Parts: sequence; C-alpha cells; structure tokens
Amino acid sequence: MSVKSCENLEKSQVKLTIEVGAEEFEKAVNKAYLQMRGKMNVPGFRPGKAPRKIIEGMYGAEVFYEEAVNIVLPDAYEAAVQEQKLEVVGYPQVELESCGKDGVVFQCTVAVYPEVTLGQYKGLEAPRAEVKVMAADVNARLKEMAERNSRLVSVERAVKKGDTATIDFEGFDNGVAFDGGKGENFDLEIGSGSFVPGFEDQLVGMKAGEEKDIDITFPENYTPELAGKPVVFHVKVNEVKVKEIPAMDDEFAKDVSEFDTLKELKADLKKKITGERKESAQRAFEDVLMQKVAEGITCDIPDAMVNLQAEQMANNFKQQLASQGIPFDQYLKMTGTTEADFLSQAHGPAQEQVRMDLAVEAIIKAEGLEATDDEVNAEMQKLADKYGMDLESVKKYLPAAQVREQVIREKVVKLVADSAVAVAPEAEEKKEDKAEETAE
Repeated sequence: MSVKSCENLEKSQVKLTIEVGAEEFEKAVNKAYLQMRGKMNVPGFRPGKAPRKIIEGMYGAEVFYEEAVNIVLPDAYEAAVQEQKLEVVGYPQVELESCGKDGVVFQCTVAVYPEVTLGQYKGLEAPRAEVKVMAADVNARLKEMAERNSRLVSVERAVKKGDTATIDFEGFDNGVAFDGGKGENFDLEIGSGSFVPGFEDQLVGMKAGEEKDIDITFPENYTPELAGKPVVFHVKVNEVKVKEIPAMDDEFAKDVSEFDTLKELKADLKKKITGERKESAQRAFEDVLMQKVAEGITCDIPDAMVNLQAEQMANNFKQQLASQGIPFDQYLKMTGTTEADFLSQAHGPAQEQVRMDLAVEAIIKAEGLEATDDEVNAEMQKLADKYGMDLESVKKYLPAAQVREQVIREKVVKLVADSAVAVAPEAEEKKEDKAEETAE
C-alpha cells in the first residue's frame, strides 16, 4: 500500500488517493477466489473444486475483482490514515479510480478533526444573579415539608375538591366491560387530573356508600381502542378522606429534623436554600461563559461531526422514551413527525454541542490540563457517597476514562469562571441593548 496523495478539502475533509500494488492485490484476488468458489457452478466440477483459471476463463479475469477490492480496502485505508496521522471523523466515501492486474487505486474522502483557533476564554464577562432568601422562601419550603408529612383522615361528609375518595369503579363500552377499566379501593385525589377529564368532577357531592353511573367521553388522543368513545363508569365511594397537615411548631421541627425548635429549623433551611441558589446562579454564570467561549472559536466543522452528534442525541432520546415504555414510532405518530424531521430538529443543538466540545478540547490542549489518579478516585468517591454505593462498585460500573474526562472538563469550566468578571444581570442587559442600537 502507498499513499499517492493527501489533499485537504473544505469543511475539514481530506481526500486520500491510495494505491495497492500488483502483488498485494493478487493475494486479495486469490483470497476472493477461495471465498467465492463454493458458490460458483462450473460444469464438470463439484462445488468449490473448480480451479481459479477455469472460473476466470468462463466469467472473465475480473470476476473476483470486486470482492478483492472489498478485502483489501479496509486495511489499506487504515494504514493510510495511520501513515498520514489523521484523526478521522465518521466513515469515508470511497471511489474506485482503477482496478486491474497491476493493482488497484481508490480515493477515500473523509472528515478529520478540525483545527481550532481559540477566541477569548479568560477575563470574560457574564451576568450572575444576586442570591436573596426571604422569609416567604423559607415558609414555602416548610409548607412542602408539612405536605410531605401530612396524613389522610376519614370524614363523614360529601366529597369536595381536594379530598381523597376511596372508590371502586368499572368502565363499560356499550354495556361491555373493557380492559383496564376496573379498580377497587382506589385512592383518587379530586382535582388531581389523574383520571379522564370529567370523571373526578362528577364525584363531588357523593358520600361514602353511595353509587352512581358516570358518563365520560375519552379524548381523541387516548388509546386507539377507546379514543373518542363515550363510556359509562359505575362508581362506588367507599370512604372520603381529607389531608391533615401538621402544625408548624417546635414539635413539628423535632419530628422532621434533627433540630429541637422551629427557629433552628428555619435557620437551617435558609442556609440550605441560600447554598442551592448560589450553586444554581454559579452554574448559570458558567453556562453563559462557556457559551461565549464556544461562540468565539474559529474552525471549519465537518458535517460528519454534527451528524454523528445529532444521531447520538436522537439515540439518547429513544432510550429515554424506551425507559418510560414509549416506543419511538409511537412518539413520532403522537407528535406528527418523521424520523428525518426528528434528526433535522436535532441538528441545531448538535452543532452547538460540537462547538462546545471543540472549544473545551482546545482549552485542554492550550493549558495542558490533566487529571491525576487521586483526582479521579476522589471524584469516584464523591459519586459513591452521593448514591450510597461503595467505591469498588462505582469503579466496576463507571470507566475511569469517563470520570477522568469529566474531571478535566470541570477544570476547564473552573479556569474560565475563575478568570471571569461577574456583572449584575441588569448591567449585562443594558450592554446588550446598547450593542443592538449601535448595530442598527
């Protein structure tokens, strides 16, 4: 194998012209003959026993060339890529230039990892929200805790909105019970929207022990068997329950936390909410900075990189749907789109992600950033603590290379953020407005 030429094209593509000599191609032709002879019918010979020259005499000397090219091409291409030290992206487009007893010449056009010129990535400006926690924020969090610690208490009265009714029910389509339409002692919160629209409203006013038929029409986007159909549910209310929320006092604080007083619990909640909001504000600050870094790079991004990223995003989304029990083809029908439309919609986000990845890699290279084994182990220990796992289990299921990459990426973000200037959101908005006025 020899590389006759290596030509740089636009969009970070390279065209390799590769030649495989007569001797090497002859070996491939003979290998093709050995693979194909059993499938070729030659009068006077048992299957697989006809000599190569006899077959070539019947079908022509080129009979094995196509298979021989398929045999020789992958290794020749890989050798050429290594010889030219190319970092290829995706699969090549191959064009056969010539093929004969003297050898074969073919051209491979393939995308390569683009050269990236970094823009500014230190000393950038971005808005960062000022964190404030008011008494109302703490009280709202306390209310959530009280809701989680509430209990249902039986009452002797008619059902109201917000109550929980324990019901038996069975659905009938033209007098025939249908699958999935029956339940016993089911706790239904009235107003939650858990059931078909109109069902819960018709329970209001019913008392324990009361029965009645409820007329319902299923929505058009329901399961095909029942979509748009009018049905009847026979319902019996077994019990009416209301939510009893505990009083927010010192006893409540003792029950739901390690604190003895409500005052101490409130102080702790304020501290936690402040920490959460600071972390959220910092993440938003870092996101804007990294977006600016990505926008500032100069590079000729090959379409293959964007297409591969779009496919990966699409596959990730399909897996998420599958985990929820939703087939992808069903999702397409529900949204009225095709798979081609779906991939097209992923193209924009894929382009942004590729730019971000290229920017991060360029900073890693420019700054010589690395992750030590201790840093990787520390990150794994953090994950183990977060998910209540032992360290060895994390190491077993999470590749060290993946964790190392994450640690290095976090160093990139920290480097950019530590050198950046945080401004008030209002100041950033005024600056953007002024820039738009100047552009006009």
